[in-house]
Amino acid sequence: MIKNKEAEELIKLAKKYVWTSLSEYEDIEKEPKVFVKGKGCYLTDIYGKRYLDTFASLLTTICGHHRPEVMNAVQKQMEQLEFFPNYHDCYTIPLIKLAEKLAKIAPGDLSVSYFVNDGSEACESAIKMAKQYFWQRRESSRYKIIARRYSYHGATLGGLSATGLPDFREPFQPLVPGFIHAMSTWCYHCELGLKPSSCNLACLKNMEQIIIWEKPETVAAVIIDPIPGSNIGYPVPPDSYLQGLRALCDKYGILLIFDEVQTGFGKTGKLFACENWNVIPDFLCLAKGFTGGFLPMGAVITKSEIADEFRRPGKDFRHGFTFAGNPTVAAAVLANIQIIEKERLVERAATMGKYLKEKLEEFYKYSIVGDIRGIGMILAIELVANKKTGEPLNQKLKVGTYIRDYCWKNGMILRNNGDILVIAPALTMTRDEADKMTQLIDQAISEAIKHFNL
Repeated sequence: MIKNKEAEELIKLAKKYVWTSLSEYEDIEKEPKVFVKGKGCYLTDIYGKRYLDTFASLLTTICGHHRPEVMNAVQKQMEQLEFFPNYHDCYTIPLIKLAEKLAKIAPGDLSVSYFVNDGSEACESAIKMAKQYFWQRRESSRYKIIARRYSYHGATLGGLSATGLPDFREPFQPLVPGFIHAMSTWCYHCELGLKPSSCNLACLKNMEQIIIWEKPETVAAVIIDPIPGSNIGYPVPPDSYLQGLRALCDKYGILLIFDEVQTGFGKTGKLFACENWNVIPDFLCLAKGFTGGFLPMGAVITKSEIADEFRRPGKDFRHGFTFAGNPTVAAAVLANIQIIEKERLVERAATMGKYLKEKLEEFYKYSIVGDIRGIGMILAIELVANKKTGEPLNQKLKVGTYIRDYCWKNGMILRNNGDILVIAPALTMTRDEADKMTQLIDQAISEAIKHFNL
């Protein structure tokens, strides 16, 4: 056990020397958190306090913390060969086995994997693949990438250029030219004020009009997250949207990239979110739950006919990362996939997700709960001032942050993006843990209503 004095000194050093990712200095000054141990769906902090983790670290730790199967696989590989790059003409056995496994479990005819270190690199790589694919085929006029507003595709300059969230984009403008943004499928806040029951897929029509306006022969790819991520709380697309988008890309000869960094590997009740609609992209980007959070890795899986364009003399893909395809990480990922299959976690996510959503829908009893959405075990609660119109709460109140902090104080990690509460626990979460989570959120919303007199 770390003594309080030592803990306070470590926190002081952290604040002085460590620059956190996506820093929130208001929160750091209020209560920095140092975790020292994990087990299942629980984390223990430097003071010995235990927390129920309802966001699987950062949508990563889908098999729970502390899995001996993965530790053993990592140790075994480290004893053989800790690292050699997947570079130029070099491979390692764990990486070959992982690529073979991905070819077997990936949807449709996706079969060739390009390995990277995280989700940002996966999206960046897919965008560059799409551009070079057409350049090599002497269609260099196809350089544009169409993305969607309110979607996130990573922190690299290319991924950020595809991202449709102003707070992420604005400090770094001007961004990479040639990126165009279409309407989102965030139905609760439809940009045209339409309802899914009567909109006739206006968002899909908007996508086609943008393709036509930009001229199809100038567009290389469309990149979307089939279910937009935690920043806007997992709005599920309307029926037929993804099928229609696949048809549009086929009609105009455009490549389709699915960013499943957040939604892949079982979270939606299918191994890949796109399988809920039986739609196969040309590139599938993976990370986060793909590795179980044990070690960093991402991947782009594509079709052999696309990969073959880069497998000819003089047509190589001039792009890569030093540590991509690390054999020790590949061993960890294989062990993670084995756990998912052995414990039937994809099927578990479908059943537990249904149970969780039914529990969350009881929160409609509160005046400030406007929309509860998601699929499988990625779910969200949006807090609003007016249920009917979706009018937001006064942002200065920070109601979502109050609820998050209430949960923290009571031993639970809850993620919020403003007034959207997002839930994405490990797929191993038990019913008792799910009940504990929903009960505490219930209490927190009730306390927030009293505190702010809502």
